[in-house]
Amino acid sequence: MGLFGRFSRGPKRRPSSPDSSDAAHLAQWAHTHHGVEAYVEPETTVTEVTVVLVAADGEWTRRKAGGERGARKLGKDLHIPVYDVRKTGYPQRMRDYDARQRIERRRAAQERDSK
Repeated sequence: MGLFGRFSRGPKRRPSSPDSSDAAHLAQWAHTHHGVEAYVEPETTVTEVTVVLVAADGEWTRRKAGGERGARKLGKDLHIPVYDVRKTGYPQRMRDYDARQRIERRRAAQERDSK
């Protein structure tokens, strides 16, 4: 093995299809929330392509998507819009939801500590 052999990118791996539990979770989540949109996240050195479903109130969930094609198929099957997060970014309502959750956790911790 050469000096940089271990760091070179190996053969391109094919995106795996989403685990049936991931697909079931995404479908169930989309059907139980209002105004759901899908955001496709690119592959990184650590994770495969994932899809983030974001509801109208900002609540969200993330799972493997089976590649970009799998994410697009998921959107088509669920009849929801699909966006590329590299082009659109995450919706503001998602960040607002996370901020509200942090505030609620902080308040709950303060109430526990004051008892």
